[in-house]
Amino acid sequence: MLRGPARVLFTLTLTLALLLAFGLFAFGCKKKAPSGGHAGTAADPFVIGMSQCNLGEPWRVQMNDDLAAAAKERPELKIVWKDAQNDSLRQRAQVEELVAEGIDLLIISPKEAAPLTKPVAEAFQKGIPVIVLDRAVDGDQFTAFIGADNRKIGREAGRFIAKKVGGHGKIVELQGLMTSTPGRDRHDGFVEGLGKQDDVKVVFTADMQWLEPNARKEMDSALTTNAQVDVVYAHNDPGAHGAYLAAKAAGRTGIVFVGIDALPHEGVQYVKDGILDATFAYPTGGKEAIAMALDLLKNKKQLAKQTTLGTRLYTKDNVDKGGEEIP
Repeated sequence: MLRGPARVLFTLTLTLALLLAFGLFAFGCKKKAPSGGHAGTAADPFVIGMSQCNLGEPWRVQMNDDLAAAAKERPELKIVWKDAQNDSLRQRAQVEELVAEGIDLLIISPKEAAPLTKPVAEAFQKGIPVIVLDRAVDGDQFTAFIGADNRKIGREAGRFIAKKVGGHGKIVELQGLMTSTPGRDRHDGFVEGLGKQDDVKVVFTADMQWLEPNARKEMDSALTTNAQVDVVYAHNDPGAHGAYLAAKAAGRTGIVFVGIDALPHEGVQYVKDGILDATFAYPTGGKEAIAMALDLLKNKKQLAKQTTLGTRLYTKDNVDKGGEEIP
């Protein structure tokens, strides 16, 4: 048995050996997966956390479907899905949960900008790439934003309606969630596009929060309080469809309905069926987000901070030809 100085020396040597072995092991683990814990192989795929603000809107279901379809062909990717059910506090908690679980990349479509800015920034500051889809957050503490130009779409909708009414008309505006960036931009753009015309007035506005049942209820109120309604501008196609159903139930005809989203089975079909007079495409960005995730995780590319997607106008005159691209 070792005693005295020899025992102390042996203990120190053993301790140093263990520390060195642990350090090499830890270094080996970090070398295997520098991005956040996964190697990016079929056996050990990169993990993407997808935080969706709700699945009550058909357009958001389509976004998830587009993400899933793009990721399906990439065995080196795995998506963990979260649905905040239209609750900003729940979405904030879900983002924090995803980060704590050690995801390699976060994709988020926020319900509202302000409540989600901090958790997104915290993820970004921890070295997790963050792709923001559709609705922006405040500031610049994220990796990249993908979305269409909502202000431009609103402006084009305003111009279309101004031309349609020919200088005389009363308009109902059914707004999306006005605490979200698309809602504000689609309104501001619309005001710009409509311009100032003495005999063209917005006689009723309401925040229907992107939901068709809410839009139908608000349209009932608009029809009750206004003997004349010539146009409904809704910030999405479900809103426009809900307004159409309310007008039909009230026996009010001759109203022009304009929406935004242009999903093939929804807005585009409504135009084909004569329910909507126009809809503007709002791409989900799902395919682009997966391509960007691969560039960030696998290819280590530096990407543009903002990617702006295009839009198309669908009317009865061009819907069968695939709509018209808006430059």
